[in-house]
Amino acid sequence: MSALGTYARLAGVPLEIESYRLERLEKPVTRGFTRVTTLVRLSGRGAEGLGEDVTWYAEHHDREQAGGPVLPLSGSWTLESFSGALEMPDVHRRWAYESAALDLALRQAGTTLAEALGRDPRPVAFIVSPGLGDPPTGAVIRRWLELDPTLRFKLDPASDWSDELIAELAETGAVMTADFKAYYQHESEGPPDADLYRRVAEGLPQALLEDPALTDETELVLAPHRERVTWDAPIRSVADVEQLSFSPRTLNSKPSRFGFLRELLDFYDHCERNGIGLYGGGMFELGAGRGQIQYLASLFHPDAPNDVAPGAYNDPEPRPGLPPSPLEPVLDPVGFRLRESGASID
Repeated sequence: MSALGTYARLAGVPLEIESYRLERLEKPVTRGFTRVTTLVRLSGRGAEGLGEDVTWYAEHHDREQAGGPVLPLSGSWTLESFSGALEMPDVHRRWAYESAALDLALRQAGTTLAEALGRDPRPVAFIVSPGLGDPPTGAVIRRWLELDPTLRFKLDPASDWSDELIAELAETGAVMTADFKAYYQHESEGPPDADLYRRVAEGLPQALLEDPALTDETELVLAPHRERVTWDAPIRSVADVEQLSFSPRTLNSKPSRFGFLRELLDFYDHCERNGIGLYGGGMFELGAGRGQIQYLASLFHPDAPNDVAPGAYNDPEPRPGLPPSPLEPVLDPVGFRLRESGASID
């Protein structure tokens, strides 16, 4: 396993683990469901490192927290040897342990991720990702904009979006990303809606067009808008970027999809070398993971339409008094942790 580029700054950092424990996090969020995640706590030398398993299904977390074989994590490692010893094919679960190990190793070393990488954190621009209801309307967007006219949004187009709704959304000038979520659809849902793609691409001319399904029909529709086509779900490594059917101008950087710290940092290096813009994404993180994706955005793509808003923006209903964009990064004195709105995760 080679250590090149940005990853080389971290691969050899020593890590001492004495024990670990898991903590269940649960909260009702927007779009009418209850999010469940698992907080991973690694301990050693009087310090604790945090990571968050954002696997989507609650059943996974129930099984994980019900107990089972104790993972052989105790011992003296480097970040690279720890990663090599982890036998975790699930990328979201792996990222929880790798990010917790990074946090712990940096705390034991008495430094921060920003210092270790030689990068200065900058204020993070963020967007909000609400659902539009069933049937979809622009009411939620209007309520948010009444609270803060500067907010911007990421939305998930669906075939029941009318031309009138698209025109209403366009009039706000606030929709930055349209996520078609093609990689979440089942075959039973039928072929992608090329007419929807056309109506969204033409009706929201400023929006990034994320994760479309590429067929003969949709490629024809998207051809005039190709510079706005971007990818999220299929991107888990540099190899995935290189296998895309055309070179992207922009990509979504969702750290938990990469699993390996090495893969994520190699991806950052690749995109910087090749002039590929990045914007961050999240998975409804409830704990330390939220601050960590904001931390990475502050170092690598602070000015992008990052879908990393503070957790309160995922509450079921809009409310006043939330931190505005851009979010000033408030780092813990050591480690890989960002204090959200001035409050650290304990």
